[in-house]
Amino acid sequence: MLLRLPTSLSEAQQCLAEGAVPVGGATLVWALWQRDGFPEQAMSLRRLPEANLIAREALGAAVLLHQVDDRLPEVLRRAASTVGTGAVRRTATVGGNIVGSTLRCLLPAALVLNARATVLDRDGAYETDLAEVVAKRHLLLGLRWNTPVTSGYHKAAGEPGGAPPLVVATAVHAGADGGHRVDVAVRDGYEVVSGSAPRHTEPERVLRALDRTDLGALPPAAREAVRREVTDVLARPTGP
Repeated sequence: MLLRLPTSLSEAQQCLAEGAVPVGGATLVWALWQRDGFPEQAMSLRRLPEANLIAREALGAAVLLHQVDDRLPEVLRRAASTVGTGAVRRTATVGGNIVGSTLRCLLPAALVLNARATVLDRDGAYETDLAEVVAKRHLLLGLRWNTPVTSGYHKAAGEPGGAPPLVVATAVHAGADGGHRVDVAVRDGYEVVSGSAPRHTEPERVLRALDRTDLGALPPAAREAVRREVTDVLARPTGP
């Protein structure tokens, strides 16, 4: 197998045009390739500057999970820090987790940040939403978002070989009108659902509004976790 390492978007486009299979840290596909056979050529974005960006409001798809640091919102840092073992986090990439994994531990965090995705195809790079990225398994270059006022992340304890543990991601965003909005995303099993509601000083009002979104169809245990996380994030100061 030939591993290609483009250093520009035009080179990456050429790799795609020539049939190179995108690969992140290969933590997920290596076993499949050993079983089913390796592709003739693969492509890694680890030398592409656009895919390796780490900034206050941007994160490249080729960034390794252990590199997600305190420049980024709490919800994203904590999501990355709970993926697999330390060895996995030193190999797995942001893009591989969101697009290549069925677990998508970072997806709830990206959703509550209202992140926009930059993707690459044979025609060039363009911006789209996360739903399209996941559904069509685009080649992800990176994410951009507006910094939230505060955020939180909860991942329940999991059992080896069991179902994916419950994940609840939350964020509070400031609006242009001076108000605030609470965004929540939940991974329950392999499904991810999300909802949003205006922030109020009374948590019950926020929770009732969230119940009127897709979050209201969650099972009782998941809804109770949402209640705890939303109550916690609402108790935090949001500034003047």
